Amino acid sequence: MKFSRYRYFFVLTASLLFVFLTTLSPDSAFGQSIPVTVENNVEGAPQMFGLPIPKGELYSPDHVRVLNSRGQEIPSQITQVSTWEPADNSIKWIWVFFFSEKGSDYTVEFGQDIRNALDYNRKIYVKNNQRSSGGITVDTGVLRFTIKRGGSGFFDKVELDTERDGFDSDDVIATGTEGRSSFLDLVDDAGVDRSHAVITKTVKELGSGPLHSIIRIEGEYRYEREDNNPAPFITRIHTYAGKSYVKVQHTITYTGNPDKHQKVEGEYKELATKDGKIKDEEKMRGDKGWTQPDDRIGATGLSLKYKLSDNVILTTAYYNGNWWQTDDADLTFSKQEISAGEKTSLLQRGPKPSRVPPVPNSTATKRLKEGYTASLKMGSEEIFSEERAPGWIDISDDQWGISIGIRNFFKEYPKDITVTPSDTTAVAYIWSPEVEPMAFVRKDGQEDSGMIANFAQGLTKTTELVYYFHENRKTDNKAAAAINYFLNPPIAHAAPEWYAGSEVYGKMLASGSKYATYERGLDYKLQWMKYNQQWEPWYGMWDYGDFKTYYYDGEWFSWTNNEPANDYMWWLEFMRTGNPEYYRTARAASLHTMDIDNIHWPQDPEYAGDTNPSLDYFKTESMPKGSPYVGMGRRHADQHWTSELTAHIWNAGWIASYYLDGYHRGLEVAELTGDYYIKRVFGDHGLRGRRLYLSVWNLAEIWDATKKQKYKEELDDRVDLMLSLQKDADQAGSLVINRYGYP
Repeated sequence: MKFSRYRYFFVLTASLLFVFLTTLSPDSAFGQSIPVTVENNVEGAPQMFGLPIPKGELYSPDHVRVLNSRGQEIPSQITQVSTWEPADNSIKWIWVFFFSEKGSDYTVEFGQDIRNALDYNRKIYVKNNQRSSGGITVDTGVLRFTIKRGGSGFFDKVELDTERDGFDSDDVIATGTEGRSSFLDLVDDAGVDRSHAVITKTVKELGSGPLHSIIRIEGEYRYEREDNNPAPFITRIHTYAGKSYVKVQHTITYTGNPDKHQKVEGEYKELATKDGKIKDEEKMRGDKGWTQPDDRIGATGLSLKYKLSDNVILTTAYYNGNWWQTDDADLTFSKQEISAGEKTSLLQRGPKPSRVPPVPNSTATKRLKEGYTASLKMGSEEIFSEERAPGWIDISDDQWGISIGIRNFFKEYPKDITVTPSDTTAVAYIWSPEVEPMAFVRKDGQEDSGMIANFAQGLTKTTELVYYFHENRKTDNKAAAAINYFLNPPIAHAAPEWYAGSEVYGKMLASGSKYATYERGLDYKLQWMKYNQQWEPWYGMWDYGDFKTYYYDGEWFSWTNNEPANDYMWWLEFMRTGNPEYYRTARAASLHTMDIDNIHWPQDPEYAGDTNPSLDYFKTESMPKGSPYVGMGRRHADQHWTSELTAHIWNAGWIASYYLDGYHRGLEVAELTGDYYIKRVFGDHGLRGRRLYLSVWNLAEIWDATKKQKYKEELDDRVDLMLSLQKDADQAGSLVINRYGYP
């Protein structure tokens, strides 16, 4: 039988097509489906979470969509976060964003034949002007706000389009106060030094799009007195298409002198960067100045001036019962008409806010009962005094209103939301002026984890807030529901088998019955730690998220300060089980350790390139360099800021928070560690033992998330060194040096 050229062409084409299709997995050709569950789902709540993608399966975020429980596509925003490079240029992690519907079950589909409809009724518009006289304006369709360089440091103008006819002068619902809408006031023996906020940079972050955008505001607090250092701050504001609420993540840096101990010349031997003068710690032992505060935080927070009528109703709520009754506690609403001129404050207190030992705690058999109060005061009148409040207030008139909430209001006490009608201000206090100023002193002048030191200068703290600008007087439940999207957010996760099968963290088994005894052991250990955190309790602005390490004679001792990668363990268990409590614990642990348990200041000056004169570059180059210790972590100790060690950094959990929770600061702080490694400030000491192999792990995580060449070069060099040392006779083929019975 003879083939015509056309028949030959047809057979050849069909054969090639068959070979091509058989080389594709069925999922690659027709798409994959990832089952997603939203725990504690609330209709309308914004959802933003990370999903891993197996190698070679996805090359564009446009090939991803979200289906609701009825199988219908819903508007979604997909962000490419990282890739499998250099092994493959396919996508490794994505961020998925959508607004919840009634059902708790969703499906994320991706594949070559899948297309996101990109069907958006509302879109966010961001205008960012980096000039020294510029700023940033965000328009969600119903809410528009402006933040200026040279302005208030936070919202300079907030507009709410209640009539949906475009923004005009009648739509201004709030403004700022020049240099004082973001503040960190210090107190020392000379009195209060009020800060002045100066914005230096505005940025549109990765993950910004038509449905959800994130802007980053960088600046510093400046002071009148020369003995007070400028203090950097970072404010991230999450905005949502067609919505009039925003989520705010505000990071402060403590740059003061914490105590009055007599300074001793030299470096600590554990942290020496040269063979020079070493501190004689015996001269510092017992110095009473360690326990005497110098620069304290008098108050810090965010403020706005509201544009409401004189007829203002304030609504808030509190929980009934004891402070530890968190699961089924009843919520009681309180509604008050604010009298002109009378300050009204919702204040959450707890035992010894500074958390300097000794701190009141529960015994092995008796729970701590004293010290927790959540009170609402109007002028001198106490409206209520209970033990715990969810942490929000709403102020409204007949036209519109503003709700303000602080996440972990109770667990990260002291917190305060104050409304003052005489000057129409609403202030969310991260540290309340109604409690004693925060003193970063030591408990005594003796050794703590091998050192007599105070490294509080340079720590940071991030607090999450929510602002909801709304029309008319919302009912109690509506205002509370919108605020609760952020104070107690629903938690989205894929099926545990998906995380395991993606192999983004190597070989990992989803929780199941195959190794039931082992699973019970893991759950028991984790639940036991959570029980102790809640029983003791390990709460407070500087403690929440951390756990203690040792238990002797009925008492716990020594904060773990994330040794070794505790937060990462919680993130792994969240992926393996889908347990939302593990997510909450992992998140709190990561946020605590990346801020409190590291040195962040002073950093090296960075040239921004946002001005015309070339001289600005050379001025930046001539500025003093920062601390060599920026990016270095704490050692376990009785206080968070009393001991440092060159090897004590574990950033895998921080980067997991970036991947899984879209938490930008996790990667931001991890990069400080990467830059610290590149500087090699400790010479070959930083290139031996666990300092070497921990740095390899940390750098591998940082490079994989950023793909920055500088981290790859440092990582490659350290891996080569580690493999070379393995061949040394002293290591007998071991990849790492054996030390104290563990590798």
